[in-house]
This record gives sequence, structure tokens and C-alpha cells, in this order.
Amino acid sequence: MHMASEFRRGFTALLPVAASVAVYGSVLGVLAAQKGLDWLDILYMDLAVFAGSAQFVMVEMWGERLPVLEMAAAVLVINLRYLLVGASLAPLFQGQPLWRKLGVIHLVADENWAVTMAEMRRGRGTVMFLLGGGVCLIGIWTLGTVVGVLGGSLIAHPEEYALDFAFTAVFTALTVGLWRGKRDCLPWLVAAVLAVLAEPWLPGKWYIVIGGIGGAIAAMLQPESTQEAAHATSR
Repeated sequence: MHMASEFRRGFTALLPVAASVAVYGSVLGVLAAQKGLDWLDILYMDLAVFAGSAQFVMVEMWGERLPVLEMAAAVLVINLRYLLVGASLAPLFQGQPLWRKLGVIHLVADENWAVTMAEMRRGRGTVMFLLGGGVCLIGIWTLGTVVGVLGGSLIAHPEEYALDFAFTAVFTALTVGLWRGKRDCLPWLVAAVLAVLAEPWLPGKWYIVIGGIGGAIAAMLQPESTQEAAHATSR
């Protein structure tokens, strides 16, 4: 009974963000429809990947010849942050069997992770709370993407509605949301410069991977004192 109540509590805690998740997912669905994917394709992608920003990259890279290796590398770089997310949830999973850890962690997204971390600080975070939030998110996300695909397939000329700009707009919004202050200047600049330099010389979308890896390395090599000073300044 306690597990069921925790699941419901986690599910309802994520309902306030459901509308934005659905809209975000519908944009992905529209873009996927323009790339020739049907609702079964996007449904499988939702259930297997369940990572919004990574799915946008996959759809943008979609073509007659699927660049599988490039896609996998790009998704890996984008989702590296989940290593830290998983580590932050380690106290919550202490003593849990491996099958439960793997099942629940697949449904961890930025939104239910943040809400669960807040609950953990209050001493009320549980695995079932995290799972309930994840089920809420994947359900709403899947609904949004499928509706977007079905509706997007009816739009013959997406450029007339500026939908061809949706990918750029979504990632611009994500970038602004991830900005943490001056400490991000160096890694972001390195990532941008490497991507711009690599794009004319490398086939496909490898410039995304090069930029992502370069930015991550720059962040790791950045002196800790510089990071702390910049973080203090940004507050």
C-alpha cells in the first residue's frame, strides 16, 4: 500500500509539467513526420531511448542512409550527464536489486530527477516516487510525440509555418535553460569553435560529436578555482 501511495505521489508531482512536456513532444513528432517516420517508429524511439534532446538530434540526423554510428556517438555525448544523475541517486537505490535499478533508471528524466532530489533533501524521496514521476513523463511524452506525428503528416509544407525552424528553436531554448553562468563560457566556446571548424571537413553530423566531446574535455580541464570563482560571480 505504501509503495502504491508513493507511486501516486510521484505521478501527481509531475503533472504540473505535463503540458510543457506534451507540447515539446508534439514538436518532435511533427519534425519526425517530415522525415518520413510514422507513429510506430516514434513510439519505439520513445520507449527505447526516452531522452528528449537526444531524440531531437536523432530525428534531425534521420535520412535515407541512417548514420547509425554518428547517431549513437551523438546520443552518447548528449546523455553523458546521466552518469552524474545516476550517481546522485545512488543513496535512493541502496539495497535495491539490480533489475529494479535498471528498470527505474531508464525512466529518469531531468524533471522527475529534480523533483525527487528535492524530496530526498526533505527526507521523503523514494524509488517508487521516482518511478511514478517517470511513468507520468513517459506517458505524456509518448502521447505528445504520437499526436505530433499524426498531425505533422498532414502538413505538406512545414516551412510555411516555420516548423522547419523548430529544431533550431528547441535547442536554443534548451541551451539558454542550461546556462549556469561564466563558468560555462570556456567549454561552450570550445564546443562551438570545434563544431564550426569540423563541419566543412567531416561527413554527416560528426561535427556535433566533435564539438560535444571537445566541450566536455574543456570543462574537465578547467581549473577548479576558476570554476568556483565564476560560480560565485554568477550567483
